[in-house]
Amino acid sequence: MTDAVLFDAREDGIAIITINRPEQRNALRKEVRDGLFAAWERFEKDPALRIAILTGAGEKAFCAGGDLKEMVETGMSVPARDMFPIPYDNIELTKPTIAAVNGVAFAGGWMISQACDLCVAATHAKFAITEVKVGRGSPWAAPLIHMIPQRIFMEIVLTGKPITAQRAYEIGLVNRLAEPEALMDAAIELAREVLDGAPLSVKAARETVMLSTEMGRGAALQAARAAHEMTYNSQDAQEGPRAFAEKRKPEWKGR
Repeated sequence: MTDAVLFDAREDGIAIITINRPEQRNALRKEVRDGLFAAWERFEKDPALRIAILTGAGEKAFCAGGDLKEMVETGMSVPARDMFPIPYDNIELTKPTIAAVNGVAFAGGWMISQACDLCVAATHAKFAITEVKVGRGSPWAAPLIHMIPQRIFMEIVLTGKPITAQRAYEIGLVNRLAEPEALMDAAIELAREVLDGAPLSVKAARETVMLSTEMGRGAALQAARAAHEMTYNSQDAQEGPRAFAEKRKPEWKGR
């Protein structure tokens, strides 16, 4: 890890990953990209960590996107497939993630927040896919069709104009809003709500959501049954009903 990306492994199973270049609006410069790749790998490999929160340092920017100066200097055309760290795309993760958007999430900033499973945004945050303004492309935006209506998606990518956090919440891009000073508390609260669930059930539930975006109804149902088989056969599947009957909090084992 470098100081461009901070990693906080909390004892409650939550990892907080912070892009730490506020003076550069947390842009995806090389040191940030390298730091994010390392952070996601560390999160995935640590069995004690069950969920991650991605945020940015400062209150102005979550991430302003790619470094346009770097693009000019390198003469970048099509970005290499492994250039930008995108969870569940070119980064293999099996655990849930939350984006805590603390300011502008433009272009690549939108990209990495979109890639996370859930999103909490500060009320002053703004989102934009600005590529049409600088002659670049946004193929990574394709999965948005599973998140927001087509006409809204079309307007966002054709105009490149920012939308407010409130608007992002209204169209379903953001799960929860929070005042800036309460953003991380809100993200941690959401993470804890996920952690309250049985680990294998959470894993299978996440897989079901992703399967459903890739398949038709019948195929998704069949694949989801297979994804949940381990859950049904686990010790936790017996512990949950037992704890309910005994009126106590379940003690999950993740097996």
